[in-house]
Amino acid sequence: MTRSVHEVMTSNPVTVEKLTSLAEAARVMRDADIGDVLVVDEGRLHGIVTDRDLVIRGMAENRDPAETTVHAVCTTEPLTVRPGDDVQHAVALMRRAALRRLPVQTEDGELVGVVTLGDLAVESDPGSALAAIAAAEPGS
Repeated sequence: MTRSVHEVMTSNPVTVEKLTSLAEAARVMRDADIGDVLVVDEGRLHGIVTDRDLVIRGMAENRDPAETTVHAVCTTEPLTVRPGDDVQHAVALMRRAALRRLPVQTEDGELVGVVTLGDLAVESDPGSALAAIAAAEPGS
């Protein structure tokens, strides 16, 4: 049976406003034990910023993490999926665009989750090493 994105996604995505500093975004990621946050502008999806973005587009470019906003380094207008989309659609989109995560939005633009490679690994092969890593408790 085909599964829907809402059945495998990570709910309650962590967000930051687009004027949040890189330093604050890094603290949010650390505290939530995640590698990305969704960037919003007045509650609407604006972009996505990853820990890698903080390093490659921020630190490596000598940007001041206390003064630079996530807007300056995030990927704007990220590809998204809907909660009811088929998981295979998400996989195909991630494969085609070489993405590790996709924001999940409802038709009216409400952010309801993120589907990640780890989520998909747990779904497709729960006994795999990647699934075990993805399912592990933070810090273990």
